[in-house]
Amino acid sequence: MPTFSHGSVEIAYLDEGQGDPIILIHGFASSKDVNWFQTSWFTTLKGAGRRVIALDNRGHGQSAKLYDPADYHTLKMASDVRALMAHLSIRRADVMGYSMGARITAFLALESPELTRTIVLGGLGIHLVEGVGLPIAIAEAMEAPSLADVKDPQGYTFRAFADKTKSDRRALAACIRGSRQEMTREQAGSIRTPTLVAIGTRDLVAGSPDELVALMPNARALPIPDRDHMLAVGDKVYKSGVLDFLAERS
Repeated sequence: MPTFSHGSVEIAYLDEGQGDPIILIHGFASSKDVNWFQTSWFTTLKGAGRRVIALDNRGHGQSAKLYDPADYHTLKMASDVRALMAHLSIRRADVMGYSMGARITAFLALESPELTRTIVLGGLGIHLVEGVGLPIAIAEAMEAPSLADVKDPQGYTFRAFADKTKSDRRALAACIRGSRQEMTREQAGSIRTPTLVAIGTRDLVAGSPDELVALMPNARALPIPDRDHMLAVGDKVYKSGVLDFLAERS
């Protein structure tokens, strides 16, 4: 598994295929393997002639585990993506993030628009600017002695997912506590990178895609029928919509 060092933080990544690069940023409590490999995104994108790069966010997968919430500021995680692009000598790429990964993607496009050819925000709508990410109850769920001790429904869902993926729950709790940065409406409106906002119609986590699209000058929505936050990521409608969006921009 290739890795590189961004300062003192070791970041693991996958780099497969040939063609125009697309960088994939996974969601909270997930990993490059769970979010993108097991859902066949690598196969789909490579089949479309793309070079596919995915990293494990700090605190996740095979990347370094950090326990200070300050190490998980969204801009720090976006800087990991910039460092990966520099490490691989990629000047510009399409970037797709899911959930927390979509928040990182949006901040990357805000701070470094020259690096983003297009962006796909999966599983994140108006909650990019209304609310500050996943609720703090999820951190408390990660710190609970067992899954049976978690009473918050959303906390229960994410704790069960973290247990399933054998994640470092202490690192995940720090991540939730440190990555709750909001973007202002004005900042979202300043992102001119072509943007696709893809959200399941049963997603109760992301917030409205249409409200976010209305703020952004070059964005459109992709509804994923009958999918919730967890199931939308591997859906065929999501995949075909992303491929069509990327093809239009080639």
